[in-house]
Amino acid sequence: MAKIRIGIAGYGNLGKGVELAIRQNDDMELAGIFTRRDPSSVKPLTEGAKVYKLDDAKNMTDAVDVMIICGGSATDLPRQTPEMAQYFNVIDSFDTHARIPEHFANVDKAAKESGHLALISLGWDPGLFSLNRLYAESILPNGKSYTFWGKGVSQGHSDAIRRIEGVKKGIQYTVPVEAAMEAVRSGSMPELTTRQKHVRECWVVAEEGADLAKIEQSIKTMKNYFDEYDTTVNFISEEEFDAVHNKMPHGGFVMRSGLTGDGEKTHQMIEYSLKLESNPEFTSSVLICYARALSRLSAEGATGCKTAFDIAPAYLSKLSGEELRAKML
Repeated sequence: MAKIRIGIAGYGNLGKGVELAIRQNDDMELAGIFTRRDPSSVKPLTEGAKVYKLDDAKNMTDAVDVMIICGGSATDLPRQTPEMAQYFNVIDSFDTHARIPEHFANVDKAAKESGHLALISLGWDPGLFSLNRLYAESILPNGKSYTFWGKGVSQGHSDAIRRIEGVKKGIQYTVPVEAAMEAVRSGSMPELTTRQKHVRECWVVAEEGADLAKIEQSIKTMKNYFDEYDTTVNFISEEEFDAVHNKMPHGGFVMRSGLTGDGEKTHQMIEYSLKLESNPEFTSSVLICYARALSRLSAEGATGCKTAFDIAPAYLSKLSGEELRAKML
């Protein structure tokens, strides 16, 4: 069977993670890396991998089965995913939750007009956590759902920080409030505000002469990212940043506390968690298995835009339906 040819658009942490994930899936191969940088300046991790200008991607539609778009959610993906959907089957990890309906509509329009298939907002949240929220709320209709993230680095929020004028380097850690998590586990079904569930810690290297107060204010008031949280902004040297903040851990919890039975007095608790040493490498692994699903669905004639909610689990696996029923069901 022919291998699924994967294109990578954008070669930062996520793009490199996708490149490594392709190696672990023998039904896939790297078709090429597409970058806004000078291709000659990019050194792929895969020997012999081809690097092209991003603008040249539209001329290579016959060489790529699925284009995985690895840009940032703040400004890249809202433009790149609909644009790329004109030429390819595409998948992205758009993670600005409040703007997903808008992003879906834009990508769906472009994909349907071109006859391509798109999957958006894949990763672990949105993505796997979204699925677990759906399962839990469907199973326990009388209850409350809670999502806690961290402690870990948010790629999207860190990218948003780095785009602020005067910021040379930046990283953001999401930290769950332990007391809030224990209150949920107790079965008391507390009403928790966004601010009560998490705090956000930002570490910034500022450009020489930058207005630190302006940077801090820009971060703390950023809509859909920091404005609803207690946020601390710490300015540090580049040497300390490189020594201490050089990894990308993350994780989190999806919880559903509910009641069942006669009189609905029986407490039930669903808890799903992830503990990740590398956020981009794990997100890349999710993108890759959904790229397999996208390829299969496209071969069946599907077009337009879909999300994790629309994909049957069997499409993610290399195993046949018979093998899945024998080994996993």
